Amino acid sequence: MSQDQRATARGMISKGDPSRSPAQQRDDFDAVFGALPLGDDVTLEPRSLGGVPALDVKVAGADGDGVILYLHGGGYVIGSARTGANLAAPLARRTGLQAVSLDYRLAPEAAFPAAVDDALAAYKELLEGGREIFVAGDSAGGGLALALVLAARREGLPLPAAVVVFSPWADLTLSGASMDTRGDFDPLFSRAHMEAYVDHYLAGHDPKDELASPLLADLTGLPPLLIQVGTAEVLLDDSLGLAARAADHEVDVSLDVVAGAPHVYQYNVGLMDEADAALTRAAAWLTQRGFGGGVA
Repeated sequence: MSQDQRATARGMISKGDPSRSPAQQRDDFDAVFGALPLGDDVTLEPRSLGGVPALDVKVAGADGDGVILYLHGGGYVIGSARTGANLAAPLARRTGLQAVSLDYRLAPEAAFPAAVDDALAAYKELLEGGREIFVAGDSAGGGLALALVLAARREGLPLPAAVVVFSPWADLTLSGASMDTRGDFDPLFSRAHMEAYVDHYLAGHDPKDELASPLLADLTGLPPLLIQVGTAEVLLDDSLGLAARAADHEVDVSLDVVAGAPHVYQYNVGLMDEADAALTRAAAWLTQRGFGGGVA
């Protein structure tokens, strides 16, 4: 990444005040990430999926039989289907798969397990379509993607074909050492931010619940899992620990670590070489497993 690219990427993100209200944080986040250009080949169409608002992310030429269910990040407090489309669209473009970005309910208005319930409801409707389903998400959405798979397994449902997560927040106990050792390097989050999100989302619920902290779950039998993370983020150890645990439980897991990259650096697609390369690697990972193939 060039110095100009690094400056542009960092200019898009900065540590906010964790004491600001959820409404203020949402406004701040949406002002930056809710209006990023998706490309002239992308159309967003509102829909309902399992009774949950969503956006069909339609990329011209991406008409494969499979569908990506994308779960946006934002600490379970901020973000939207529109911000999730920033990553769903380039994934769809590179894989040739269709994509849908979910507007699951946010905390504190809808605390745990509302987000899991919404994701599961959407997933059940997608199952009715008979297509292969791929679940992807970033940050809290990455943790939610894993929680969705665990919830589906608990109900005896067919599991998705594969899971792709970017900088997943998989441990709401905040036990990873990087929560403190990487705080000075992370341009977006600190322990204080994550503690505030835990309080909003869990509202006193046990953070050791596997649907809140998938890192602590029995991961045996989960579908192929790709984890991408940068080293300049407080959630680094969530990814490292998740990859190690998945491997211990004999999951087909791939860990992709980029030195010096910030939290969910893939958001900088088109601005940062590492972001474009990471999304291309994610698509190649799916293609290697027989899924997708890119837009012709």
